[in-house]
Amino acid sequence: MENRQMYKPRHFDMDDRQVISDFMRAQSFALLVSTTDGVPVASHIPLLLDETGNGKGKLLGHLAKANPQWQAFDGETEALVIFWGPHTYISPSWYETDVGVPTWNYVTVHAYGKPAIIDDPEAVRQGQARLVDAYESDATDNWSMDVLPDDYIDKMLKGIVSFEMPIDRIEGKFKLSQNRTPGDRAGAIKGLRATGDAEAREVARLMAEYNSDD
Repeated sequence: MENRQMYKPRHFDMDDRQVISDFMRAQSFALLVSTTDGVPVASHIPLLLDETGNGKGKLLGHLAKANPQWQAFDGETEALVIFWGPHTYISPSWYETDVGVPTWNYVTVHAYGKPAIIDDPEAVRQGQARLVDAYESDATDNWSMDVLPDDYIDKMLKGIVSFEMPIDRIEGKFKLSQNRTPGDRAGAIKGLRATGDAEAREVARLMAEYNSDD
């Protein structure tokens, strides 16, 4: 499996499962990558992390029935889900030291598993209700599927294919200048904050958080 891992030098490796789980929930609009006849296929979809029970948890989601990617979900073929968060350019002009090159800081998690289709209609309906509730928890009015007529819900559910992907392995990479000196990191954080860009400021916040010994 060594040659099938995400490239992540030791200083960028994130193995704290709670941090990884929180990140996956916060950045749940992910990229699902699978193969059909040896050809990579990808879809951008929201995924719900379910950590009930034993193991590493599972991801719950759905695709439009018109999207042929689901046809490869036989429960035996491995797929990759990529979660990504804030990312930004790092200028060497921000460093305390004189020698440096431009780079890019980012955070990402890769989850691997074998997606399988959920056939039970009630399980499909409950899964969609859970997905809606997870996102509506941050909304003002907390919309619920319960307000819809049953026949309308049934009609809409016939247009999707639900699946679950038990997580077999998971990798986290938080590239936040851990390989630079404290002075270089401080300079980069200051430079990112000065840009006024929201994503750059979030990377700066993460750099400060995960290099808290500086």
